[in-house]
Amino acid sequence: MKFAQVWITKVTDKNKTGQCVYDIAVRPDGQKLYVAAGGKILLYNTSTGIFDKAVKAHKEFIYCLAASKDGQKLASGGSDKTVIVWNLELVGLLKFTLGDNVQCLAFNPITHHLLSCSSTDIGLWLGEQSSVTRHRITSRATCCSWTSDGHYFAVGMFNGNISIRTKNCDEKVKIERPGGQPVWTLSWNPSKDHSDVLAVCDWNQKLSFYQPSGRQVGKERTLGYDACFLDYFLNGEYMIIGGSNKQVLLYSKEGAVLFPIGQAGSAWVMTAKLTPDQIHFVTGTQDGTLAYYEISFNTVHGLYRDRYAYRDHMTDVIVQHLLTDEKVRIKCKDLVKKIAVYKHKLAVQLPDRVVVYEIDSDDLNDMMYRQQEKIPLNYDCSLLVVCSTRIILCQERKLLCFAFNGEKEREWDMESHIRYIKVVGGPVDHEVLLVGLKNGQVVSVLVDNPFPSVILRQQNAIRCLDVSANNSKLAVVDENYCLLVYDVRTKELLFQEPQATSVTWNSHCDDMLCYSFGGHIHIKAANFPVHTQKHPGYVVGYTGSKIFCLYASSMHTIDVPQSTPMLQYLERKMFKEAYMIACLGVTENDWRILGLEALEGLDYDTAKKAFIRIRDLRFLELIHSIEERIKQGANDTTIFQAEIFSYEGKFQEAAKLYKKAGIPSRAVEMYTDLREFDLAKEFMMETETQDVKQFMTKQADWCKTTNDPTAAIAMYAAAGEYLKAIEIMGENGWIDKLVDMVHQLDSSNQEALILCAVWLKRLGQYMQAAIVYEKLKDMTSLVRLYVEGHHWDEAFNIVKNETKFKDEVYLPYATWLVENDRFNEAQEALIKGGRQHEALNILRRLAENAITENRFSDASYYHWLLAKSCLDAANKISGGTAYTCEAVQTLPSNTTA
Repeated sequence: MKFAQVWITKVTDKNKTGQCVYDIAVRPDGQKLYVAAGGKILLYNTSTGIFDKAVKAHKEFIYCLAASKDGQKLASGGSDKTVIVWNLELVGLLKFTLGDNVQCLAFNPITHHLLSCSSTDIGLWLGEQSSVTRHRITSRATCCSWTSDGHYFAVGMFNGNISIRTKNCDEKVKIERPGGQPVWTLSWNPSKDHSDVLAVCDWNQKLSFYQPSGRQVGKERTLGYDACFLDYFLNGEYMIIGGSNKQVLLYSKEGAVLFPIGQAGSAWVMTAKLTPDQIHFVTGTQDGTLAYYEISFNTVHGLYRDRYAYRDHMTDVIVQHLLTDEKVRIKCKDLVKKIAVYKHKLAVQLPDRVVVYEIDSDDLNDMMYRQQEKIPLNYDCSLLVVCSTRIILCQERKLLCFAFNGEKEREWDMESHIRYIKVVGGPVDHEVLLVGLKNGQVVSVLVDNPFPSVILRQQNAIRCLDVSANNSKLAVVDENYCLLVYDVRTKELLFQEPQATSVTWNSHCDDMLCYSFGGHIHIKAANFPVHTQKHPGYVVGYTGSKIFCLYASSMHTIDVPQSTPMLQYLERKMFKEAYMIACLGVTENDWRILGLEALEGLDYDTAKKAFIRIRDLRFLELIHSIEERIKQGANDTTIFQAEIFSYEGKFQEAAKLYKKAGIPSRAVEMYTDLREFDLAKEFMMETETQDVKQFMTKQADWCKTTNDPTAAIAMYAAAGEYLKAIEIMGENGWIDKLVDMVHQLDSSNQEALILCAVWLKRLGQYMQAAIVYEKLKDMTSLVRLYVEGHHWDEAFNIVKNETKFKDEVYLPYATWLVENDRFNEAQEALIKGGRQHEALNILRRLAENAITENRFSDASYYHWLLAKSCLDAANKISGGTAYTCEAVQTLPSNTTA
């Protein structure tokens, strides 16, 4: 907390004698001040303190002023028992009187009704009426205040009691306080979260708090002086109180004294009011001094890696986990002066003690802090550091080391003022501190060693410093805002960058740091160029891909993908370093780039790790295949490189490498699979005939797939795949192409010719199929073809020369005749085919059917034929053996031959 006096003036009468400033009112826009001095209202410019004008308002002293929240009215009251309502230009609007001296005034913040209190009564002016409602009271009223919602108001009495009333002036609660000391000032907390708390100061030098029910809350505080005023900040977290102590003090909402604000004078401070901007206040004293101050709340905080602790509301500590954004509040109930964080330790300096908190578990995300030690120390210090078992306080050039039991262990005296301290870690009880001095030295201090050691000397004062993750590099920002990076062991200056206000190393990577300047953060990896990103504030931490930036008293976590530094490493083929950067946090596409670059660089291990991250099974299978071949003794990196390029889609590069490796067939195969047949032909001349055939076959397959059967037939034929070509011809019913294929093929292509015949037969082209079988001299198939196609004459011609096919012709022929009701011819055909028995059976059935149908003439004819056939058959039996015709024997009994 800091304060600065903006201006000061003296309120005097015509004899230059200081006049007591009883009250002050601030116009709601904050531009003007109204000051009650004597019987006049004085008007001042708020920002400059220039006197504007004075208005003679009352015949006697003015005790109180009040401005309405809507900025329309001002009210004044005094010892002449009169209340005057003004506009903001101090033109009177209304005047009314009470029964005695007017002690206090207050406008309702919602309805803007005016409450006025005297020694004998309470007046309530409703604004839209000229009349005032008066209510008698039993004791002198000294102060009053409305609740923030305007439903109730409280009146403090000279007899020590407090009356809480409704906005219609009906008394709700009467608080009778023991002791009977006058209540001189009170105020309701204006915050909506705490609007039910009434702060009361009496002349027993006590500060108390009450609820609207009249119940006292919190602890009663001893002020040590008579309070003349109390004014809350609008957020309700703080209040200013002063009086006979001759200064203004800042208090927490619980009543803990925090800071003196404003310079102490020689006279009582009669009144003080905060301006609407809440960063200025004005005071008026008994001797007429009018002073205007500006206040600012400085940040008290501590950081260790991803844990950030900061002061809130002056008495609380909030610990924030910057990665999970989880927060925990620790209520200290006293002024927090300093904060330090180290691992699971948290140290908080209060006015008379240092409290150490600890997390018991090993969970990195645990936020349950428990009080471990309370160290009775009352030291003013500029910096506070906590370690595993010690705390260190910095006082200008000295470092004081205390154990947690409060015992002072040692003291280090530096050569110059200490500007910066950082705990860089170390074993328990052996932590190391880095201390930056004003004379440019960087000193290493071991907490268990009384002798510090200088590790670096430079000309300019240290502003900020940090050491890399493995303690090999030291980054320093000097007072000229120059960043310098040194090798800790050799003290060599590695590089420097102009314009830096703060710097921090990445806790996960030894070669990456981040610094800030001019609303930008700058990320630098190794000796690569700096990557800049716009973001205001000061960089205070860098973990993985997250940068912690302090801006406007709050910590911001920035996600910064590490794409740029990763690509910088890849440009130099530093694949393992690029992988380490990628592990800090990059996009999926960045992982893919890393995997491809490492694979092209034949760093299979890094490539495998990258592709595992994005679950790219295709490239993982390729890497596994390459590694297995390497285990088996293969070492032709050109082939491996070609395969990698082909997987990446760099087909031209892959083809060139295949050719270079002496296997152009792989290029042909690749382009063929891609259906880039024109490109494949460029490598065909250098491949074997078998490879050419495979190429033509694949090209034909592609044409077939893409519904280009004509081209497919030509390519299959060119590749010698006649069967596939014939299948396409047959499926499309292309008879002419099948006939051409038959003429094209010689008899050695027996399988292809047979397939042509099959398709021609399916398509009804029996004669063309017959030509195929004749070409093959396959008489059996030819006979069967003629029989199947009912080409009986051609079949009979073959039988004339080849009697062995007699059964294969005449039996089907007879069957065909029977199916066509040509029984006589069928019987003759069976006889010619040597099937007499079947021929006689036909005659027998014909005879039976004729008898059944009473066609006796036909029946007699069939019987005659049957008998004749039997006789002919008997005559052919050699040796005169008797032959009995089975057909005759099976005639019906009523039939005679």
